[in-house]
Order: sequence, then C-alpha cells, then structure tokens
Amino acid sequence: MRYRLFLALLPAVAAAPILLPAQDPLPPLKLILVKIAGGFTSPVGGAAPPDGSGRLFIIQQGGKMKVIDNGQVLPEPFLDLSRKIDGLNIAYSEKGLLGVAFHPAYRENGRFFVYYSAPSEKATDHDGIVSEFSVSPENPNRAGPEEKIIMRIPQPESNHNGGCLAFGHDGYLYIGLGDGGGAGDRHGEIGNGQDLTSWLGKILRIDVDRGDPYGIPEDNPFVGRQDARPEIWAYGLRNPWRFSFDRATGWLFCGDVGQNEYEEIDLIKKGGNYGWRIMEGNHCFDPASGCNMRGLELPVDEYDHDTGISICGGYMYRSLRHPGLHGHYIFGDWSGKLFYLKQQDDYSWRRGPVYTDGRQDNDIGAKINSFAEDESGDVYIITQRLFGPRSPTGSVYRLGW
Repeated sequence: MRYRLFLALLPAVAAAPILLPAQDPLPPLKLILVKIAGGFTSPVGGAAPPDGSGRLFIIQQGGKMKVIDNGQVLPEPFLDLSRKIDGLNIAYSEKGLLGVAFHPAYRENGRFFVYYSAPSEKATDHDGIVSEFSVSPENPNRAGPEEKIIMRIPQPESNHNGGCLAFGHDGYLYIGLGDGGGAGDRHGEIGNGQDLTSWLGKILRIDVDRGDPYGIPEDNPFVGRQDARPEIWAYGLRNPWRFSFDRATGWLFCGDVGQNEYEEIDLIKKGGNYGWRIMEGNHCFDPASGCNMRGLELPVDEYDHDTGISICGGYMYRSLRHPGLHGHYIFGDWSGKLFYLKQQDDYSWRRGPVYTDGRQDNDIGAKINSFAEDESGDVYIITQRLFGPRSPTGSVYRLGW
C-alpha cells in the first residue's frame, strides 16, 4: 500500500513521522443533470422553505432572491437587498447576498434569515450582516419590508466572508464566517482563525428564538470562558464557503477554501479546531514545517490544486428519488469539477469523481458556485457560465441518475 508522510511536532518533542494511508480514488459515479431553471445573475446559494410548497429559493450575489415554483422562475424577486449591498461595482467580488436559511417553523411563523455585505462606518472594509425577515402575509412569494439585524460583523477586507447559514437539527442557527480576507490570515498575532476572541474564521451557533437580538445556547463549547466568544461552535477555518447538515445523521459537512495548495472537506464537531492558519488541509502552513498538530481536527478529505482550485461544499444525498445514492456526499469545486465522498467500513472517507451526461471526466462544463437541497432531499447544483456579478448566465440543475 502507498503512504503519505506527515510531520507532527509536539511541544518540546522532535518532529515524528505519522504514516497515513493514501487511498486510491473510488470509481466514477455516473449521474445526469436535469436543468430546472436559468437566467440567474451570479447565483451563489439556495434553500427550500419547510412549508410543503416545493419551491426553491435562489440567492443572487447582487442582492435579489428569486423563487423557482414548479420549474418557473417568478419574475418578481422574493427579496431585494440590492440597494443595501456593498462593493459589487467591479467584475470580481466576494461580497454580496451570500446566505439564506428558513426557520424550521417557517410554515407557522414565516421567518427567514440572510447574510449580506453592507457598507460600514467602523470596519476597515465592510460589515457582514445577519438579518431576519418575514414573508408578506398577503403574498407567499414576497418578503415583508421589516428587517431585524441579528448580527453586524466588521470585516477588515473584501474577501473570505463565508456567509453560509443553516439551521441544525437542534433548531439553532449556524453561521459560517471566513478569516477576514487577504492572504495567510494576516490579521492579528495568531490570525483570526485561531483567535477565540474573534468571530472570524469560525462557525457560530446562536438561538434566534430567544434573547435580544439572539440568545447563546447553553451547551456552546466556549460559554463561560472570558477569553472566547460564546457564539463560537468551531474554529480554525479559512473560508467555510458552504456547509450542510446530513438530514439522516445530523452530521455537519463543511467545504473550507484553501490558500494556494489544498482544498478540504471537514466534518464539524463541537469545539473543534480545524487548523487554519497552522495548517492548510493535512499540511503545515505556519510554520511551513514541524507545526504542532496537537488538538487539531484533520479534514475527512483534501485535494491539491492540480485537481481543483476552490471548493464549494455540497450535500449528503438523502432523497427517495434515487435511494441508491444514499450515503454519497456530493460536492464540487468552482472550476467545474464534481466529486463524491463515501464512508468506508473502517470509517475513513474516500473520494471519487462524478461523471455527468455521458462525459468522460468530472468537469460539468460550467463554474460551480454552490449547491442546494429541497424539502424532499433532492440535491441541486448552482452554476454560472460567464463570470461576473452582472452576467445572467446562472443555471440550476437537479442531480439524477
């Protein structure tokens, strides 16, 4: 068997080799892409309200949230935050409307939450805003005008915003935040990812059903510590672009974007430290060798930049439409590459390529911006063919086989 060599340096101990098996890739998984809708402008995420309507809501980076209902994109946006968005006057931007999550009791209360970038008078670059809205009582396809700001997060630079929102099986809202941008997590002595006094480089967990404007779950891992923010659920992340809960197990999978060499999938645990900027994937980053790996959670999968360039995350497939796909975590890379992970008998995870529509490789022929899951567990790929926040070439595809 082939092996990879990793070096771990424990305190006051010389670097010792750790041998981990290098798994051969799984065979290709052959699927088809069913186009659901097109004409989106920089679509970067999607979610389905738990109300039995079968609708899918797509967020566009420029600030508009559109509704797909029975395969039709409704002409009027459900929500329009375009006048609130900061910094989309250039061809490339990581700002914008970046996340949406519907309250688990949306059918009864009509509440939903978004993450977007807004101008700031205090932050170096902008503020990340987590806000609550409610559906209009007159029109189920329009949001009401009232906004309740839940969190205002100062951002030192324009990139690495994260912005993913999702409710866990526990009913709490999870929020993904990047490390503040730039390169090498350069803000602060130890970087934001390892700084427990900063929200940045973290996944947060809050209670939106109590408190003003929110409450702290009593079992959050750092509650009561004076040197840590009580909202933190996990840390040591660079840019957790998209994460998702497996509806069968409750496991939290996260695609964390790498620096220059490695992309990673993490299985997020309570209080876990996922290594950034000490490590990038399974490899030392700061320092470049001999780093202290004690207490760090290593990714369940990584790949280098010969394979992809910017991981998007994905979903564990649980739809009854294709039971044979159950247990396959489907994910992708912005380059257009599509993959799957499957847990093995020894509890390790192995990766394989996903070939679609008869292709002989796993490049779907479009940029993969994000993924979405509907009420039934079907998984969707959110793509864009031409790059830029004003290019109306975004499409949504459902996975099938």
